[in-house]
Parts: sequence; structure tokens; C-alpha cells
Amino acid sequence: MSQVKTLSTDKVPIRQKAAFGAGHFILNILPGTLGVFIQFFLLTAWGVDPLWAGLLGGLPRIFDSITDPIMGFISDNTKSKWGRRRPYIFVGAIISGILFFLMWQIDDNASQSYIIWHVMILQLLFLIGNTMFATPLVGLGYEMTSDYNERTRLMAFSNTMGQVAWMIVPWLYVIIPDSNTFNTQTEGVRTMALIVGAMCIIFGILPALFCKGIDSSNMENRKEINFKSLASNMKDLLAGIVQVSKNKPFMKLCGATFLVFNGFQLVAAFGVFIIVFYMYNGSYEMAGTWPAWFNMINAMITAFLVIPIISKMSDKWGKKKAFIISTVLSIVGYLLKWWGFDKELNSQFNQTGFGKSLNSTVSSIFETLNPFLDSVGMSWFSIDPGSEVPWLIFLPIPLFAFGMGGLFTLMMSMTADVCDLDELENGMPRKEGTFGAIYWLMVKIGQSIALVLGGVILSIVGFDPNAAEQSIETMNNLRLADILVPSLTAALAVWAMWKYSLTEKRAREIKAELEARRGKL
Repeated sequence: MSQVKTLSTDKVPIRQKAAFGAGHFILNILPGTLGVFIQFFLLTAWGVDPLWAGLLGGLPRIFDSITDPIMGFISDNTKSKWGRRRPYIFVGAIISGILFFLMWQIDDNASQSYIIWHVMILQLLFLIGNTMFATPLVGLGYEMTSDYNERTRLMAFSNTMGQVAWMIVPWLYVIIPDSNTFNTQTEGVRTMALIVGAMCIIFGILPALFCKGIDSSNMENRKEINFKSLASNMKDLLAGIVQVSKNKPFMKLCGATFLVFNGFQLVAAFGVFIIVFYMYNGSYEMAGTWPAWFNMINAMITAFLVIPIISKMSDKWGKKKAFIISTVLSIVGYLLKWWGFDKELNSQFNQTGFGKSLNSTVSSIFETLNPFLDSVGMSWFSIDPGSEVPWLIFLPIPLFAFGMGGLFTLMMSMTADVCDLDELENGMPRKEGTFGAIYWLMVKIGQSIALVLGGVILSIVGFDPNAAEQSIETMNNLRLADILVPSLTAALAVWAMWKYSLTEKRAREIKAELEARRGKL
């Protein structure tokens, strides 16, 4: 366990942690909702061709990947009495919320060409606002404390709040088509877009109002940000990216993130297909809300069980060891999915005395809850009394949740340490914005590749989403892919991080050297 006690001056007050966490909730709810709307409801609600829906999901990511480093550079070099990050966070949250709402105000009878151009143009404008919000927010988090362990606690707190988004997003597939809630799917999308846009503004501005970054008033070597200096700024931006790419510890973090996150995203939708087409023989009606329950419980366990454990592991053994242990645990969890998603084992468990007792308990609870849920318009959240619960699908969650729970909690904390190393080697200005932009660029690239390769894997195993029933061979191959792909990429991430050199001892030495050079910020 770390023998160095965190100074009171290095602790982030709970109000600031909560505000920063509110920003991370928005960081997750916006892309989560956008993905559901584009990849699912554009097809089912407005009848857009799947090819165009895929292009609408993928092409703007290219534009987004260009604007991130630019915004990181701008916020790193901004001079204002409100700091380098907060003005952009405030304005970006408002722009993002308004444009997200407008993006989905589409008439039921609009032509496909109008829908495509409307969503494409509004999405590009939305991504500018979202970059203004997201990139400075990530950079702000890296500079809110200079303490090695407090950085992990801050990221754990914010990641926990961010997981709340993933407790909500899976239910969009259930709420919007529910005829008791909305008259049509298009009405549901428009209404939910209003709610998400409002949440973006309300919660998104909180980090700008309450979070405190480093004092940058005397920070040296910052560039002038204006149209006259545009050409020289681009040269400086490229030079900064080159410097960042030469930072070996940071490149290891990016590589490990790409592997773990890409592996997870590749198979993210497979669990739903396995539940529906394997466990319930292609019947969405029989599968009911179990895919949504599975994803919500995964997010809940990640937020309230796994992330606090990872934070304690980091305090005791250091960030690298905590990452390796959590990633290995996730591999064990992925392997357990073979038995957890076995329909015969689930059926046998439900026939045991313990299984029958659990089912009876759930039936009793929802017999009481369902009239209330119906009365408040939440019938979509109910479970039919007497239905058998596929209990075993939930058993691997506490282990494979360590993968994503550990990834962003620890990697963002370690990126803050890397920013100190960069200042030591390259001087001012500090480049938290640039580091954050490039780190999240790796995440977005992983998402794009996952969208493509996920479809390739489905094609290879012979999965046909238009067929009510799939062959046993297809489903077994899909189940194997659901396990082996993320397990392999996680194992490669462990290998990539095995010789990561920025330990707690070295991080504290760097902090001391920096404070001796320029004082505390």
C-alpha cells in the first residue's frame, strides 16, 4: 500500500468530484443515445436503408477525429480569467444539447434523402459542440489534482457516475417502441432527444461552474490563438502531436485502451443476439426485456462494486498492477459466459429448488410493482410474474465488468501522470488537452473498427439477422467469438502494459522535480 498520505491541498472536494462526474455522465449518455438512434431507430422508425444508417454512424467519426486534437491544442493554449478549459465546457454543453435535440426533430413523412442530409449536417454541427465540451473536460480532469492516488479516486468517482448512462441507454430499445408510452417510435425518438438534450445542458455546465483546474495565469510558452496565427498554430499542433507520440508510457496506455475497448465493442451486440436467437430461439417476445436487464445490471455492478474495488487495488498495489489484475479477472469472466449463456444449464437451474425460490421471489416483487409501474407509464420496466429468469447470464458480470471498469478508471488516471512526464521532458505549456484528445481518438478509432469487424464476424459465423432461427453451429460459433475475441485482446493489453515504467515512486519524483522547477500550480 502507498505509504504517502495525500495532502489536504491535493484532495478534490466532493462538490468538484460530483460536478466532474456529471460531465462524464454526459460524455456517455450522448454517444450512447446517438448510437441507438442511428443504428436502430433510423431503420425501424423512419425506414432508412441500413447502408445509409451505417454511413451516418461512421463518416462523421472521421470529422470528429480531426477536430479533437485541434480543440485540445486550443484549450491548452487559451488565456482567460476563467481558465483554459471551463469556457469551452460551458458553451460546448449548451451547443451540444440544443443541436442533439434539433437533430432528431424529423417529420414522420420526411423523405429518405431529407432525413439523411438532415441527420448528417446536424450531426456534424453537434460534433463540433460536443468536441468543445468533451476535449476540455477530459483535460480539466487531468489537472484537477497532482496527487498520484487522488487522480485515481477522482477518475473512479467520475467513471461511476458515467456508468449511470449505461443503466439508461439499454432501456431506449424498450421504452421507445412501447405503445403504452409513445404513440409511435418517431414520437418516442423526438421526445427522448428533448430529454437527453436538456440533461446535456443541465449537467454539462456543472464542471464549468464548480471544477477547478490548475492556475495557468503564469504558464509560459502558450501560443496566440487567432486567425492571424492559424498557419503557425497548425505547425505547433503537429509538433505537439509528434512530442506526444514519442511518449512511450502514453503509447502503451493508448495501445492497451485500443485493445481492451475494441475487443469489448466488437462483441457488445453479440450478447443480445445470443439471448434472443440462442436462448429464446429467435423470439424477441419471449426474450422480453432480459437484454436490457443484462446491460443495466452490468453497468450497476461496474459502477457500485467493481470501480470502488479497483480504486482500492490501485491504492494498495499501484495502477499498473491494478490494471493487469482487473484485466485478467475480466478474461475469467468472459470465459464463464460459455456456461452462463448455456440455455440448458439455465433451464436446469430454474428447475432446482433454489432456482424456483428465486423465480418465486421475483414474481412476488413484480406482482406488487406492476400495477404501480403501469400507473406511472413504466409498463416497459415490468417483468411478467411466473416467467423464468435466465439467472446464469448474470453470474459472469462481476468478473468481466473489471475489464471496462478498470480501463477508464486507471488509464485516465495514468494519463494524468504522463502529462507530468511530458512537462518534465518538454516544458510548458502543459498539454492535458492534446493528450486527452489523442487518447480518446484511440477510443473512437476502436469504435469505428469494431462497427466494421463486428459485422464481418457475424458474416463469418453465418448469422442472419433476418432469419427467425439460426443453426446450432452458427450460434455456437457466435458464442465462441463472444468469448474469445475480448479475451484475446485483453490478454494482448496485459502484455502491452507488462513493462509500463511510470510507477508511483517515479510519478512522485517527477512531481517533486516539477514543483522545484516552477512551484505548485
